[in-house]
Amino acid sequence: MKYVGAHVSASGGVFNAPINARSIGATAFALFTKNQRQWKAKPLDEETIEKFKANLKESGIDPKHVLPHDSYLINLGHPEEEKWKKSLDAFIDEVKRCELLGLDKLNFHPGSHLKKISEEACLDRIAEAMNITLNETEGVTLVIENTAGQGSNLGYRFEHLAHLIDKVDDKSRVGVCLDTCHTFTAGYDLRTREVYEKTMKEFDTIVGFSYLKGMHINDSKPTLGSRVDRHHSLGCGEIGWEAFRLIMNDPRMDDIPLILETIDESIWKEEIEALYNLTDRQEQP
Repeated sequence: MKYVGAHVSASGGVFNAPINARSIGATAFALFTKNQRQWKAKPLDEETIEKFKANLKESGIDPKHVLPHDSYLINLGHPEEEKWKKSLDAFIDEVKRCELLGLDKLNFHPGSHLKKISEEACLDRIAEAMNITLNETEGVTLVIENTAGQGSNLGYRFEHLAHLIDKVDDKSRVGVCLDTCHTFTAGYDLRTREVYEKTMKEFDTIVGFSYLKGMHINDSKPTLGSRVDRHHSLGCGEIGWEAFRLIMNDPRMDDIPLILETIDESIWKEEIEALYNLTDRQEQP
């Protein structure tokens, strides 16, 4: 069974996110649990937590199909100690917010070396931050998102993801989110069955499908291997519909959140319906 949704707004309170998800026919969703443009956030109070849980239950969406995203300000690979510690503290806070909301995953971008340290040193700093976070929290899996490799961002090679997993002590609480746009612009083709299977075989060999905990479903404005991160609406970019048909009929993507981050939220409901219509069997819950 596929569970499809979008990264919905939590404006006015995180408890609004499940309502916004159901309004577009979503069976999964992503959200920011705090304002992602600010370092500090008001702690979640008991009323907010209970309203979120009640709305989530009413929506019929299982907590395991919710994929929260951390703040884009956080850089767990930061080469400067003070700024790395600031990112680490913010990241731990984000994980604890997921704990309070009863959510079992946190999706994050690995980090950037800012051209000040080597890729390996940066990856090791990210892994160190992950290990500290796992030791100070419980019940939440850290889900590493692959990146397009824009600028000095790491995570664009499957080998980067494997390096982080290898360095994490508690492998039961680490996973991966594959973003289709990022995968494509990082150089892994998805556009035909032949190249899709080649890319997925490479992912399975280097990382392993046992670590796949979610996907971001986006078309791409830039071309294959451009290392530029610009999403597009489904079928309007360089990837095209065939890749999404292959994903929707791939049993390896069952029972994980498949999340739209496409550029026109006014058509998310139609995009969700279109994805379900690509399946060989009608499986929308």
